[in-house]
Amino acid sequence: MLIFDAHLDLSMNALEWNRDLTRPVAEIRRREEGRTDKVDRAKGTVSLPEMRRGQVGLCVATLIARYVKPDNPLPGWHSPEIAWAQTQGQLAWYRAMEEAGEMVQICDVAALDRHVRLWQDNPPDRAPIGYVLSLEGADSIRTPAHLEQAYAEGLRALGPAHYGPGRYAYGTHASAPLEQPGRELLAEMQRLGIILDATHLCDEAFWQALDIFHGPVWASHNNCRALVPDQRQFDDRQIKALIERGAVIGAALDAWMMVPGWIRGKTTPEEAGVKLAHMLDHIDHVCQLAGNARHAAVGTDLDGGYGREQSPGDLDTIADLQRLPEMLRNRGYSEADVALILHGNWLRFLREAWAKS
Repeated sequence: MLIFDAHLDLSMNALEWNRDLTRPVAEIRRREEGRTDKVDRAKGTVSLPEMRRGQVGLCVATLIARYVKPDNPLPGWHSPEIAWAQTQGQLAWYRAMEEAGEMVQICDVAALDRHVRLWQDNPPDRAPIGYVLSLEGADSIRTPAHLEQAYAEGLRALGPAHYGPGRYAYGTHASAPLEQPGRELLAEMQRLGIILDATHLCDEAFWQALDIFHGPVWASHNNCRALVPDQRQFDDRQIKALIERGAVIGAALDAWMMVPGWIRGKTTPEEAGVKLAHMLDHIDHVCQLAGNARHAAVGTDLDGGYGREQSPGDLDTIADLQRLPEMLRNRGYSEADVALILHGNWLRFLREAWAKS
């Protein structure tokens, strides 16, 4: 079954981790053996061949570059201009993948439908991976006026915040209201028809953004606070508000977001017993709140700064997502609902959002 993964940091892995994602995961791991500069060296799970093997033919692929002020202890770039340049390098990598026939950018309904037909009608072994370009954290947008340039380059979704304090919004494990720059950014996003990714917004900014922004909203990779208490997850009230806006919420595979009590850097998948089935718990929860399967989906965030050491213990590579259809069927989901969760909800959302814009 075709799988649409709504959050993969592919270009970050290519440029910052120096991973050749055109190669098999096993080869990438071998090349990283013995290196310790990143906690997940030799433990990556994502590459383009593995995506093809798992029928992950569509994804939302990110640009990401955090700007940090001198008093911000988080890792990041020391000026918005440097952050912008970093995202431009990431964009250049996607362009190189397009030129090589490895990927194809999806910006409108016609391209989306064409790509879905390719993958559903006996796709060739080397079928390109379709990607919708998103920006995780808006720090690299030099001013809201520069957003139009990003849109012209194919940017179709944007999450104003990431972790901590941001230039336009505060994110995970931080809290502050939206100020004028954030409000201006949302207004420009609405004018251009860019999707608001509510993922990572702090609670205060989340509610303000939903009140201010009247365009399409989704949550590309976010789990349920009712199952894993932490501000990073959405509580039931937030999930219901997103459902009312027609949003789709992608369940993530970062282990600390899947099971309670995980201590990052210490807990192991074996100790926590975390499995792919825990993702289905979060999908189930969204479906129960919605009363249907039209708002739950997949946004794995695999290799989003972590690898197998912080992934489900029964997942080796992203190709293992192809086990999800049978797992959902075993939970009583109909074939139609399985298709909605694994690709149909994201496809419907994009068709509706882009038709309006």
